[in-house]
Amino acid sequence: MAVKRIFIMGSGLMGAGIGQVCAQAKMAVTLCDVSQAVLDRAVKGISWSIGKFLEKGKIEGTLDEIMARITTATSVEGAASADLVMEAVFEDLKVKQEAFEKLAPVLQDHTLVATNTSAIPITELAGGISRPERFLGLHFFNPVPLMPAVEVIRGMATSDETFQAGRRFVLDVGKEPILVHRDVAGFVINRINFPSTMEAMRLVEEGVTSVEDVDKGLRLAAGRRMGIFETGDMVGLDVTYGAMMAMYEETGDPRWYPPLLLRRKVKAGHLGRKTGKGWYEYGPDGERLGPARNT
Repeated sequence: MAVKRIFIMGSGLMGAGIGQVCAQAKMAVTLCDVSQAVLDRAVKGISWSIGKFLEKGKIEGTLDEIMARITTATSVEGAASADLVMEAVFEDLKVKQEAFEKLAPVLQDHTLVATNTSAIPITELAGGISRPERFLGLHFFNPVPLMPAVEVIRGMATSDETFQAGRRFVLDVGKEPILVHRDVAGFVINRINFPSTMEAMRLVEEGVTSVEDVDKGLRLAAGRRMGIFETGDMVGLDVTYGAMMAMYEETGDPRWYPPLLLRRKVKAGHLGRKTGKGWYEYGPDGERLGPARNT
């Protein structure tokens, strides 16, 4: 089944990014969130991002054409007419389960249902809908418009048809699918990345090196576009913490327990760009000012 209409629950950084790439791929997109003010901010950000892509000649069409494919909603009724319904709310099991509880009454039997979780097991989230064979994980990476990979994750009940439909959808929006055949916490990429992320935090915590030097070293010596801490501030330290805790709680393995420094910063509300301070500090226009004091 080709996806032509997508309903996205959550219009934050991930939901808006997914909506953007779907609209660029000529799909009809509905973004749903708790208030119109939140949705208006998301649409404004999408418009700005699409404008930058058009300026650089990286996508086809006009701004008006692409933006016309995006509508907004503060209720879930529009999910009934979607080919694919995707959850992209905060990385917390309870919050995601509440989102699926709201969606469940309007989901059609033929609808593909997906979660954008970065770590929570797919099978656990699928328990909230009546057709778990139509449920899968589609883990986009941040920033969605720039990152070419998407993990396509099979839950215990996910059918072959659903798994392949997810793969086709990823290709249709211009991304490359990473197929995950078993439902393990953290899937593939985060299980590879998180050990190095946690070790970097511990090295800073122990005074071995600095946030800036870790990021500089990874860019210059490892070929990364962004360092671990730059990426963490963009994603949100609370999101990283939530993903690590989901893996720890699922597995009971202490290697996934978030480092002390991350736990302290989350409790202090130093969550990255969105709060003006995380691993770095930011000015009122989002410009990076330097490493955060007292890191």
